[in-house]
Amino acid sequence: MFTKFDRALVTGGCGFVGSHLCEQLLAAGTAVVALDNFATSAPDNVSQLLDRPGFELVRHDITEPLPAMGRFDVVFHLASAASPPDYLRLPIETLQAGSLGTANALDLAERNRARFVLASTSEVYGDPAVHPQTEQYWGHVNPIGPRSVYDEAKRYAEALTMAVRRERNVDTGIARIFNTYGPRMRTDDGRMVPTFIAQALSNAPLTIAGTGEQTRSLCYVEDTVRGLLALASADHPGPINIGNPHEVSVHSLAEEIRSAIGSNSPMTYIDGAVDDPQRRCPDISLAERELGWRPVVSRAEGLRRTIDWFAAPDHGGTALTGAVAARLFDDDVAG
Repeated sequence: MFTKFDRALVTGGCGFVGSHLCEQLLAAGTAVVALDNFATSAPDNVSQLLDRPGFELVRHDITEPLPAMGRFDVVFHLASAASPPDYLRLPIETLQAGSLGTANALDLAERNRARFVLASTSEVYGDPAVHPQTEQYWGHVNPIGPRSVYDEAKRYAEALTMAVRRERNVDTGIARIFNTYGPRMRTDDGRMVPTFIAQALSNAPLTIAGTGEQTRSLCYVEDTVRGLLALASADHPGPINIGNPHEVSVHSLAEEIRSAIGSNSPMTYIDGAVDDPQRRCPDISLAERELGWRPVVSRAEGLRRTIDWFAAPDHGGTALTGAVAARLFDDDVAG
C-alpha cells in the first residue's frame, strides 16, 4: 500500500505509463493533473478519466515555464519521448525534456515542498558489461550514438535530480524503469511487444532485429506503476531499479506471442539496431528491501491482457508496414 497523496502532477500523463499512473492515483483518491504536449501521446489514453472528479488535463510542453496549476504534494516526471522511432524523430526535444523539462519539474516540486519522482530508464546502463544490472553499475553507454539522445537525457536528468537534492534539500527519488509493456502501447512505436502482437494478429511475418538472442526483462505496466507509487511513498533517493528480473530472449518472446495468439506468422530477421543492448535484466534486491516491491503479474498473464486489448475491435491489431518494421528496436518506456 502506498501513501495517499492529496494532489499529484504527472508530466507525460497521457503517455503509456503516465496514463496508467494517473488511473491508479485517482483510484486511490488522489486528485491528478496530467500535463502533456501530445508529441508522442494522445488524449485518448486518458479519455476514460476526463469525466472523473479530481482529474484535470493540461496541454503544455514541460520545457516551457509551467502555468499556475495550484499546489501538489507529489510530482512525477515522466515527460519524454521513450520509443526509439520517437526519440530519433525528436532528438533535440528529447534532450530538452531531460534537461529543461526536469529542471522545471524540480523547481515546481521545490516550491511546493513536494516529493519528486523521476522516471529514468535502464538505458542509463547502455549495453551493459555487468549482468544483472545493479544500481551501483555506472553503465556502458555510447554518448554520441543515435540512441544517446535518450540515454544521455536520462543520465543528465538523474545528475540534475541528485544535485538539486543535495544543494536545495528537495525530496527526490529516481526510478530506473526497465522494459514495460501492456495496454495502450502504440502499434507503431517500434517496440517489440506491440510490434509482434500486431504482426501476429494479422499473420504477418514477425520481424526480429539482430539474432534474436539478445534478452530483455518485461514488466507489466500495472507492476511498474506500483513501483513508482512505492518509491513516491518512501524517502529513498534512488536510483532504484523497477523491472521484472525474469529474462527472455527476443526470439523466445516472439514465439510466446505467436503461440498465445495462435498465429501462423513466420519469423523474419532484419539488421540489429545500432548500440542495441545484448542483455538487459534488473537486479531488484534494493526495491524489494527498501520499497517492499516486486512484480506480481506473470509474463503469460500480462501478455494475455495486452493481446486482448490489441485484439479488441476499437484498437485493432493490424500489421506494421515494412517501413515501420524495418525500424524495429526494443527499449523500455518512461512516458
